[in-house]
Amino acid sequence: MELQQLRYVVAVAETSNFTRAAEHCRVVQSALSHQIAALERELGARLFERTSRRVRLTSAGEAFLPAARECLEAADRARAEVAAASGELRGRLAIGAITTVAAVDLPALLKEFRRRHPRVRVTLAAAGSEDLIERVRRADVDVAFLGLTTRAEPRGVRGRALARDELVAVVAPDHHLADEETDLASLADEPFVDFRAGHAGRAQSDEAFAAAGVHRDVAFEVSSAEFMADLVRHGLGVGLLPSAYAPRLRDLRVIRLRDAPARVEHLIWADRPSPAATAFLDLLTDP
Repeated sequence: MELQQLRYVVAVAETSNFTRAAEHCRVVQSALSHQIAALERELGARLFERTSRRVRLTSAGEAFLPAARECLEAADRARAEVAAASGELRGRLAIGAITTVAAVDLPALLKEFRRRHPRVRVTLAAAGSEDLIERVRRADVDVAFLGLTTRAEPRGVRGRALARDELVAVVAPDHHLADEETDLASLADEPFVDFRAGHAGRAQSDEAFAAAGVHRDVAFEVSSAEFMADLVRHGLGVGLLPSAYAPRLRDLRVIRLRDAPARVEHLIWADRPSPAATAFLDLLTDP
C-alpha cells in the first residue's frame, strides 16, 4: 500500500468522480484508476461502486477512508516536522473563518505569515462556526475563527476567546430609524434578514429576542453577511451584524440597540497543531 494510492482514494471520495480526482492529483485518469484497482486487489475489497452516472464509496470504502486520511495527515506532519527541525517551515496551513470575523485583520495576518514562511501553502475557507468546529476536530482545518453566543463554547478543540462584541441593526440609508438608538421591541414589526435557523450567527439574535420577549419575522434567510447587506441595501429588511464589522458596509446605516445581542469571537485549533499552525498561532500573539 502506497501513499499515492491513499491520495487517489481520498480524491475520488471527495469529488465522487474519477476524472475530477485525476485532474486534482495531476495524473491521467487511467493511472489513477489502475492504482485504485491495485489497492482494491491488495485489500480484497472494492472501495467504490462505479456506474455510468456516479461513483460512491462502498461500506468497505467508508471504513477505509478515515484511516487513509489519517495516514496522509501523519505523513504530511512528519515531512513538516523534519523541515521545521532543519529550520525551514513547510507543509500546509488550512485556515477557516466566519465571514464576519472582526477581532483580527485576517488578510493582514495572512500576508505577514506568507512573508515569513513562503514555503508553506496557505488555504482559507469561509464557513459557519459549527462547520468550522467539526472541520478542526477532523483535522481538515488547522486554525479557525468563530463567532458564538456568550453561552456557547467550542467543544473537542483547543482555543481561546479573542473579543466580545455586540450586534447592531443595519438598515438602508432611508430607514426611519437610521443612525438612532433604540431597543429590540421597536423593531418587532420590521421584516428581518438573518442567517438560517441553527446557524451560530442566527442564534445570537434569536436568544436576544427571546430574552426580550419579542417575536420577529425573519423573511429572508441568507448564508453570508454580503448577501444580507445586499438585501438590506434594497430596503427589504433589517439585518443584525457585529458592531466591529458593520462599518465595512459604508453605504448602510446603523441602529444601536440598548438590549443588543452579544457574541464572542473565538480562535480554535487542533489538539496537536502542526509546525505551520504553531507558527501562525505565535504570529497572533506577537506584540
